[in-house]
Amino acid sequence: MNIRPIRTDADHRAALKEIELLWNAPEGSEDGDKLDILVTLVEKFEEGRWPVEHAQWDPVDVLQYAIDEMGHTQAELSKILNSRSRASEILSRGRMLTVEMIRDISEAWKIPSDLLIKPYKATAAA
Repeated sequence: MNIRPIRTDADHRAALKEIELLWNAPEGSEDGDKLDILVTLVEKFEEGRWPVEHAQWDPVDVLQYAIDEMGHTQAELSKILNSRSRASEILSRGRMLTVEMIRDISEAWKIPSDLLIKPYKATAAA
């Protein structure tokens, strides 16, 4: 078992990929133990990276952070939302996120949905 601490976003992405591969590992097996350890490490990293109870960020700030700091792009967001204009409207606060959008973004970018469901104000009527 080769497990290392998660210190960077790249380490985080690598751990999430490994978790995906191990997801259905039997409990108590070597792969199951590795999965348990990786999940614990990812949770700890995410608590420090995105402290939900202290976060002053709204969902648009979280998306902008993902684009600016985590290597995602507005083009990726457009693909997730199936619309360039919808992605642009959300990032400019002209449109509110829907539950379906939150689920899709959370799954695709591995962002905890708790960070995307907080209320925020749009600049235009949503």
